[in-house]
Amino acid sequence: MNIQGFLFSTVEAGIKKAGRKDLGLIFSEVPAAAVAVFTTSTVKAAPVLVSREHIESGIAQALIVNSGNANACTGEPGMIVARETSRLVANGLGIDTTAVQVCSTGVIGVQMPMGKIRNAIPELVEGLNSGTLDDIAQAIMTTDTFPKMEARSGQAGKASYTVAGIAKGAGMIMPNMATMLSFIMTDAAVEPTFLQQTFRNAVDCSFNAITVDGDMSTNDTCLIMANGMSGNPTITAGSPEGNTFAIILNEVLLSLAKQIVKDGEGATKFVEIRIKGAKNDSDAKRAAMAIANSSLVKTAFFGQDANWGRIFAAVGYSGAEVDQSLLSLHFDDVCMARNGIFAGEDAEARGTEVLKQKEFAVSIDLGIGSGTATVYTSDLTHEYISINADYRS
Repeated sequence: MNIQGFLFSTVEAGIKKAGRKDLGLIFSEVPAAAVAVFTTSTVKAAPVLVSREHIESGIAQALIVNSGNANACTGEPGMIVARETSRLVANGLGIDTTAVQVCSTGVIGVQMPMGKIRNAIPELVEGLNSGTLDDIAQAIMTTDTFPKMEARSGQAGKASYTVAGIAKGAGMIMPNMATMLSFIMTDAAVEPTFLQQTFRNAVDCSFNAITVDGDMSTNDTCLIMANGMSGNPTITAGSPEGNTFAIILNEVLLSLAKQIVKDGEGATKFVEIRIKGAKNDSDAKRAAMAIANSSLVKTAFFGQDANWGRIFAAVGYSGAEVDQSLLSLHFDDVCMARNGIFAGEDAEARGTEVLKQKEFAVSIDLGIGSGTATVYTSDLTHEYISINADYRS
């Protein structure tokens, strides 16, 4: 992967268990056009509050991220830590403090050990020439079982550019921005307004279309930086290059979002929920998320139980406009119910075989209008309970 003008560094600051790097720095050699979306929860972590202020300039040049401590629900001391962290990074790099984004992930309600961060920042800055994006992906993992990365390349004029991203997340996953961290970098030059619109659209179709457990975090952050160092003509809306960039960005974000679901805590299934025939797209999204978040549906997926009635029940309480006499449902290509009525024992046997697969699709036609939506979810397992029961142990 060749992404020009971005440098990476990680260190073991001692924020989490010994032997694991837990502090990372991403640096653009020139100021980058930047857009970020954050958790819509009214309980926001200190780094979210500080980063939200800084991103108002539309410019970012550095991002510092730690794992092991969320710096959330930490009051004024937490705000002091987030602000001092950004100031120390800015001083070390010789940039403006507002050009620094600060992100944290880990346990909520524990004060951040600022002394450890303060001591680690010089080494972090010094190591920028030796790190990789993979190092950052590794450092931000908490209950993740694998690092999440994706990259695509494109062409604008005579210049080739790269869009690369990382993400973390396995539990507390139902972004509504955004339950995860994700950092996207591109060396393409992109017109700022177009970058903002394209990025937000890509987030809606990816990170805002996944759920593992229906829990939203205090720290959700998704950020893109475009530094223009590939030397391409500026990519703008309505151009062929703009259309290509939007496709590439969507592919990168959707791949990262799907990786999060596949790494869902304790998950054994990856399920695509497809809704069509809704009154409008909003109703379709309501129905899809109700199914994807239903504990009864998700446990049925885990048990490989073709209990289609639970899915219809979730659609019914979703808030979407529904006529049960028009509903139909498929597991992959197996019709389980049509016009609200069970398709029979043979369908159940074939549907059960579908649910034995690691990946499958559930398709529901509401039969009312032209609204559509697709979301991605996992099953709910014994292991999910074990992981979260012992999270702080």
